[in-house]
Amino acid sequence: MTDKFYEEPIDDYLPQNGNRGYRVSRYELELEYKVASNRLAGRATLTAVTTEVRSRFALDLSQSLGVAKVFVNGAKAARYVHQRGKLTITPAQRIPAGGVLAIVVQYAGTPRPIRGPWGEVGWEELTEGVLVAGQPNGAASWFPCDDHPGAKASYRISITADSPYYVVANGTLTHKRVRASQTTWVYEAPEPMATYLATVQIGPYQRHRIGTDDRVPMQAVLPARLRARFDHDFGRQPQMMAEFQRRFGPYPFEGYTVVVTDDDLEIPLEAQGLSIFGANHCDGERGAERLIAHELAHQWFGNSLTLRRWRDIWLHEGFACYAEWIWSEAAGGPSADVMAREAHQLMSRRPRDIVLADPGPAAMFDDRIYKRGALTLHALRRTLGDTKFFALLQDWTARYRHGSVSTEEFTDLASHYADASLRPLWDAWLFAKPLPALP
Repeated sequence: MTDKFYEEPIDDYLPQNGNRGYRVSRYELELEYKVASNRLAGRATLTAVTTEVRSRFALDLSQSLGVAKVFVNGAKAARYVHQRGKLTITPAQRIPAGGVLAIVVQYAGTPRPIRGPWGEVGWEELTEGVLVAGQPNGAASWFPCDDHPGAKASYRISITADSPYYVVANGTLTHKRVRASQTTWVYEAPEPMATYLATVQIGPYQRHRIGTDDRVPMQAVLPARLRARFDHDFGRQPQMMAEFQRRFGPYPFEGYTVVVTDDDLEIPLEAQGLSIFGANHCDGERGAERLIAHELAHQWFGNSLTLRRWRDIWLHEGFACYAEWIWSEAAGGPSADVMAREAHQLMSRRPRDIVLADPGPAAMFDDRIYKRGALTLHALRRTLGDTKFFALLQDWTARYRHGSVSTEEFTDLASHYADASLRPLWDAWLFAKPLPALP
């Protein structure tokens, strides 16, 4: 039995994040949000199973949100302490290992992004509305959670906001209720989802369908003023979806939503079943199509297959970057081989001080992780040949669908598709700093 929370980080890259002693299977969030005052009130119900006997359990929750009450397993209010981003709860009775842990947290406050080495992450006000960008540690800015990527759960997200605003969250809109000047939107996301991929988007938006294929319903949510540009710039998404399904296997979720904010955004953002772009990504010239492909590919690589530890970030970004090159090839642009050789030339002029399979937290989102990850996949493709390479990718996405993955699992699976040992390739591309030559 142990009550220690901080001595063994779940992930060395984010040592403060994540908690031991339980596994959450379900989050039910009932939120009420006032756009004008940026005031959020919430009731979060977490359904979990304990993995060991403990007198206390901790959740991640930003200090910008104040906790009013906590209940455990339906009992009267439980004791809790909320400090340094941890909500530590003491149930009235000890719960045996393998027991049900049902926690209800009532909270409210003015949500703010969480500051960290990667800037400000989480719940963020727009000129008119909100976006949530949770990667890697922003989930706790708006709900109490076990915030690390290996902890996946299903979600029900209910948000009540002022009626003029359109509200988007992960999953399928199952219910919408208008009462006076407010509307409640209820979304159900049944597939397991990492906390950082949960999102809410609120703005003066309109919704419309993309394409005519009902097998994967696609929709856009954006300001009316951007509609004409969007239809041109994002117009090839149905073909992109078809190509990625051909290459990566079936799309892993019930549908796909693209949100375009009324504000400019520095970079697009991914969430499970959604991608979020800024108004600047609608330029009328398809200038962001590479990014559109990148974010769509994350639905397979990052959202369905999610890393267990942040050191394996190349499994998300390298694959999504390589998908840009696959789309270029399919759309009649430069081939993946041409793109790879251009990227290799650029990389050869940049510092070679990163180990792809363990870049360190400061370099986690360095562009060299994206490009070197994609180059690693191209080197593997050249080694295996197209037939085996794409068979491997489909096996990878099917075997670990909605699961957690590691570099070791990918290299192990790849070995089954190779005639000779891939160890020299992995040693050179994943575990050494020098830039190898492309095969």
